[in-house]
Amino acid sequence: MGRTLRRTSVIALAACILVLAATRAFAADSPVPRPPQLERDVQFWIRVYTQIDTNSGFLHDQYNLGVVYDTLHFPPDTLPAEREKLVDAARDRDVAALKRIADANGAPLAPDDQHIKDLWGVEGTPERLRAAVEDIRFQLGQSDRFRAGLVRSGAWEVHIAETLANLGLPAELAVLPHVESSFNPAAYSKVGAAGLWQFMRSTGRRYLRIDGAVDNRLDPFRSTEAAAQLLAYNYRVLGTWPLALTAYNHGTAGVLHAKETLGTDDIVTIVRNYHGRTFGFASRNFYVSFLAALEIDHDPAKYFGPLQREPEARFQEVQLPAYVTVTALERTLKIDGAKLRALNPALLESVWEGRQRLPRDYWLRLPLDSQHWSSELLAQRLGPHELFAGQRPPLRYRVQRGDTLARIADRYGVSIHALAQLNRLRTSARVRPGRVLTLPESPAEPVAAVAAVAANEAAPAAATSAAVGAAHARTAVAVAAPAASPGGAVPEAVAQRESAEDASAAAEMATVTVHGHVNSPQPVSAAQAEALGPALGPATEVQQSADPTDYSVSKEGTIRVAADETLGHFADWLGVPTASLRTLNHLKAKRPVLIGERIRVDLRKVPRETFEQRRRDYHRALQASYFAAHRIVGTEVYIARAGDSLWTLTQRSGAQLPVWLLQQYNPDVNLAELHAGAQLSIPRVEQVTSGG
Repeated sequence: MGRTLRRTSVIALAACILVLAATRAFAADSPVPRPPQLERDVQFWIRVYTQIDTNSGFLHDQYNLGVVYDTLHFPPDTLPAEREKLVDAARDRDVAALKRIADANGAPLAPDDQHIKDLWGVEGTPERLRAAVEDIRFQLGQSDRFRAGLVRSGAWEVHIAETLANLGLPAELAVLPHVESSFNPAAYSKVGAAGLWQFMRSTGRRYLRIDGAVDNRLDPFRSTEAAAQLLAYNYRVLGTWPLALTAYNHGTAGVLHAKETLGTDDIVTIVRNYHGRTFGFASRNFYVSFLAALEIDHDPAKYFGPLQREPEARFQEVQLPAYVTVTALERTLKIDGAKLRALNPALLESVWEGRQRLPRDYWLRLPLDSQHWSSELLAQRLGPHELFAGQRPPLRYRVQRGDTLARIADRYGVSIHALAQLNRLRTSARVRPGRVLTLPESPAEPVAAVAAVAANEAAPAAATSAAVGAAHARTAVAVAAPAASPGGAVPEAVAQRESAEDASAAAEMATVTVHGHVNSPQPVSAAQAEALGPALGPATEVQQSADPTDYSVSKEGTIRVAADETLGHFADWLGVPTASLRTLNHLKAKRPVLIGERIRVDLRKVPRETFEQRRRDYHRALQASYFAAHRIVGTEVYIARAGDSLWTLTQRSGAQLPVWLLQQYNPDVNLAELHAGAQLSIPRVEQVTSGG
């Protein structure tokens, strides 16, 4: 049945939660503490977010954020190349000034030079000033984007508060989209991070539907639920919210490595003293920029004067009974296409252009002022010739290893007889990998069958959505905000974080533009993002990855065995015989390596970096394959019983959890020596239906 979402007392409760969250943000026992040692850094980001807009910027020292050399102002519409010239010229002036001050040996200085020396205070020794020449950085202002984000945030603040509360997470986390996207649900980074919470494609697929028709990273409700799961997971692995938030930017494995390297979970110690290869300015500053956003969101009038946040909009939802074209829906529903787009931002351009159908079971949002719809009524109004059994297939399909005509027909919801006839084959014929087949149009479904499917599947689908972390009965909002400058998290140096897979996805996203919704913020293409320069807060420098596993080789030349690894894998990646690794590690013949075991590797044939990259690529491909067919919808706590084994644990969800996923959720548990009483976090997964 369709669902009408109404305001209830829960909304008032959620609003109270937000107020309480802001009050708690500065309490001594806050789960997101504000250490005095980081106050200078917090104040820098408050200035960035409130004092200068995107036509201005600071030239500052990247380690001592109290040292801001210049505030640069650019004429509106200044081209990026011209901005770069102005920044370079100002940087050259500051470099010359630092050198003069360092060489002055206490002699009187010109007023401008004296001002810079005063900024450094006692820290400004000649040696330190000479070193600072290499540390001058430019930060673009964000006040216009931040203010627009405050206005936009009213659209989703209740849902975010409910989602966090349902998972028992700190309410303060609700301000994170200020740092990530300025609450712009259509935001793209130049490397393909998307939506309100700026999910990378690979990480997003753990929790969200992302396919050729739907990208739920762009849905502020579904992506909020996914972000809450990721944050809860980070906290489960890392143990503190400052580290969990830093991992949202730097990756779970990267922060876990910092914690283990320094032997502490103190955020001050880590941001001041950890010097990992990819732990740069962005990672060091992610938590303090979050604290700055938290203070501003707590009292926006102090910084921006009176402002009115966007009101919530309400809508109804109806679960689609079959695959349907957008043309048929617009005609049947008699709803303006632009309004339908605004309510359903996760639907990609391929749907609006008719190249893909809206998927069966998709919860379509409709205005409350339209007729009340249900799946059954929609099926009746659409008629049998507009309801399809499968997604619109591509015109051609290249046969993969293991494919059969029956499997291909089932995958695309077409008749095996039609597929065979179109390609002049027998239905029993084998098809060779590499052969290109022509695919027929998938057939329409009888109305009665569609109605039965809708009735049978509506309940479990709703239950699954609720399990993601937020109550499914919710008041919701159309994407409605002034079309401000193309905002969002547009990182400045993010290329380093991309795997080959996500780099490819980024290129794809640069061409598949999600057109702006009515009165909504416009999306940012890859080219636009490049032109905007350093944008909302610090850049993300490494892939946003939820995998906490350390795939590196230790200084002693050893690795810790991860799930789904064998001695044969290591031998292949190292280019050596398996027998030589057995000899090196004194392993008996046929004795397998165990999860968590330390193994010495032979790096005489390949560089350390090559081995580590091959190992990461193997696991990345393994995980990408799994999350192409499964999604995480929640977690449960399980206490191990006598007789439990890895096999019994992986069967608990009904979806045969891979051991590597169980290990990721329990990095502190020795799965190879499981004992009764051990507490485990078990991810609950669902299989992705055909077509998405």
